[in-house]
Amino acid sequence: MSSVVDPFNKFSYMESGSQRQHFSPYADNGGSVVAIAGEDYAIIAADTRLSSGFSIYTREQSKLFQLSEKTILGCSGCWCDTLTLTRVLDARMQMYYHEHQKLMETPAVAQMLSTMLYYKRFFPYYVSNILAGLDGEGKGCVYSYDPIGHCEKSYFRAGGSAGALLQPLLDNQIGFHNMEKVTVAPVPVEKALAILKDGFISAAERDIYTGDSILIKIITKDGIKDESFQLRKD
Repeated sequence: MSSVVDPFNKFSYMESGSQRQHFSPYADNGGSVVAIAGEDYAIIAADTRLSSGFSIYTREQSKLFQLSEKTILGCSGCWCDTLTLTRVLDARMQMYYHEHQKLMETPAVAQMLSTMLYYKRFFPYYVSNILAGLDGEGKGCVYSYDPIGHCEKSYFRAGGSAGALLQPLLDNQIGFHNMEKVTVAPVPVEKALAILKDGFISAAERDIYTGDSILIKIITKDGIKDESFQLRKD
């Protein structure tokens, strides 16, 4: 078999008819997550579409994982990595409970998740994680992560395939960024819900990986309340 000779490279060894094989252990199954924290509440929501490319696997997959009565994790990205991460995290939560006879507080869960992600830094989980809940004083808090465990605490965060579309809306309407003569005040839960729904409606129009419906969990001192909202399905 004759070799294909590159006139600009005398060290070309590619054989005719040869093909390069590529394998990636990751898959992006889409999805978006938004979390907003207030004085005495935290809201986290995610869409229910699980897809790959132009194929939709299911329209009814929850991406929210309840870790305790005050802590919920939202995940989007590679679904197999999401399942592995959440199962390991749930096992760690149970170990902590049996050892200390109490549930782990949200800030402690946030630190543990950061450590778990950093432990896998050389073959990271391909997952966008947002943790929301109430801290020890009953105040809302939100933690966001990069794939290798860097953690940032904030009061609002968006992630996933439509994160770049949703975050500017939160910056403006929740954080009042780049606005003049505005009195910054805590956002009531009703307004936070309205902003969250409007953001997902807009994102579903521009991102094919976000759609079908959103599941919303509202965390307060009285427990967790579930809501849902329909999005476009095409």
